[in-house]
Amino acid sequence: MHRFFVEPEQIFPEYVEILGGDVNHIRNVLRMSPGDRISVSDGLGTDYICELEQLEAGCVRGRILERKPFDVELSSRLILYQGLPKGDKMELIVQKAVELGVSRIVPVSLKRCVVKLDAKKAEAKRRRWQAVAESAAKQSGRSVIPQVDLVMTLEEALRDAKALDFRLIPYECARGMEEARSVLGKIQKGRSTGVFIGPEGGFEKSEVEAAVEAGAHPISLGRRILRTETAGICILSVLMFHLED
Repeated sequence: MHRFFVEPEQIFPEYVEILGGDVNHIRNVLRMSPGDRISVSDGLGTDYICELEQLEAGCVRGRILERKPFDVELSSRLILYQGLPKGDKMELIVQKAVELGVSRIVPVSLKRCVVKLDAKKAEAKRRRWQAVAESAAKQSGRSVIPQVDLVMTLEEALRDAKALDFRLIPYECARGMEEARSVLGKIQKGRSTGVFIGPEGGFEKSEVEAAVEAGAHPISLGRRILRTETAGICILSVLMFHLED
């Protein structure tokens, strides 16, 4: 069954209205018809099984057949602070992070980042990455769409992460795996965790020092060197397995 997200104000006592780009997708890509059924999420933990009634050019309306709680989210909030990578790697990172249960993704401009975005380009990229997050949330059956923020500096990201219960910074010069296991073992369900990932070329030593001073725990991800698009997926996979109910 195809799955769509709507705002809570688009849900009425007996029907749901779908607006925006999903209308074209339902009408012209999926070629759905009255009587077809879809699943609609309000982004707040409730799913609605609906039977399509009207498929107009600007609005699709579905009659609510069933309401049911739908909670596949981790009990812990995971925030990915991702150093800006080159090319279209960020799209892959956003897609996989959403599939693995991340709550929010924050692109971070670091000293070794090759990509430099002005305000106009940064907003255009953010919209594109948010669209990738929405698509991944639909595909993976998430009950919420994770937010992709505008690009932050490291200083802004560390300040943003200060409210979290735990902060991790995978780093090739960190102590071995026993130390990493010890640190990860202290993260409990229901607690929030921020993960800082460097760009191609990794972090500058001064950036790691700033993160540690701000309360981040440096950890090793093993003896092999991981690409920036692999490192985040690696640690998020470990955290998902550790925190899943």
